[in-house]
Amino acid sequence: MPRSARPQRTKPPASDATVETADRLHSAAIHLLRRLRRQDDASGLGAPRLSALSVVVFAGPITLGDLAAAEQVRPPTMTRVVAALEQAGLVRREIDPEDRRIVRIRATAQGTRVMQEGRERRVAELARELATLPERDVAALAKALDVLERVVGRRHGSIRENRPQRS
Repeated sequence: MPRSARPQRTKPPASDATVETADRLHSAAIHLLRRLRRQDDASGLGAPRLSALSVVVFAGPITLGDLAAAEQVRPPTMTRVVAALEQAGLVRREIDPEDRRIVRIRATAQGTRVMQEGRERRVAELARELATLPERDVAALAKALDVLERVVGRRHGSIRENRPQRS
């Protein structure tokens, strides 16, 4: 069937309340991440290196090109970031055994540990803040997370992809 003959799937326009909710959620997410990012200073890595390491740790072995695309930078920029991570002992390059032209970046045990410790610091900080709320508010957040996880396309069990893979 020609592309122009296919029925177009259109989504209904978002209501004003939906747009307002999206705006508030966007703002809250940014502020929350900025606050929790302060915990990342303890890693001793700058934001670009920490972000790239996070992709390598949580996404598994990845090519330099795919890593650059994930981080929305050009490959030469990612080459420098990976070289610094490699020098710090946080990642290593591996040649694909099936296609020796392909090189994948894999987190080392130390790199995985750095990311896991950072995650633990951020989660602990957030837990301390949530502990100041009434239990009913924490329960409401937990219920809202079920909806939010569906919005981002993951169910509760699979959103845990942010757990480090073993090296």
